[in-house]
Amino acid sequence: MTARPTLAVAVGDVVAKATHTITRDSLVRYAGASGDFNPIHYRDDVAAAAGLPGVLAPGMLTAGLALQPVIDWRGDATRILSYETRFTRPVVVDPHIGAAVDIIATVAHLDPGAATARIDLTVRCKGRAVLGKTRVVVDLAR
Repeated sequence: MTARPTLAVAVGDVVAKATHTITRDSLVRYAGASGDFNPIHYRDDVAAAAGLPGVLAPGMLTAGLALQPVIDWRGDATRILSYETRFTRPVVVDPHIGAAVDIIATVAHLDPGAATARIDLTVRCKGRAVLGKTRVVVDLAR
């Protein structure tokens, strides 16, 4: 049996970093694509009436943006074997400057036998975590 060639990475390696800015325009485009027209995602008055600090980015939009740097690093979405996250804090989207979401992807565990790696994501907005326990298992075979 021949071992499959794999990418050379080590636990602790940062494999991707990115910052995505979510704007009100982004929210409109996401609503159209996803069909999620909940007005807390685009109307300040409805968000305020619901007791929210402002218009919120949909959690699935934030989760999708968080995964994109890992897909870009692997070059192919089919290399993503699993993805899990928890929503820990809402992303409030300012009407003028939007919201910058910072993502850092770090190798947390290697399984040489399976040629996989678990990548842990740190996802923050204004320095505060917005996603928690965000883990991606990727195929390291070339």
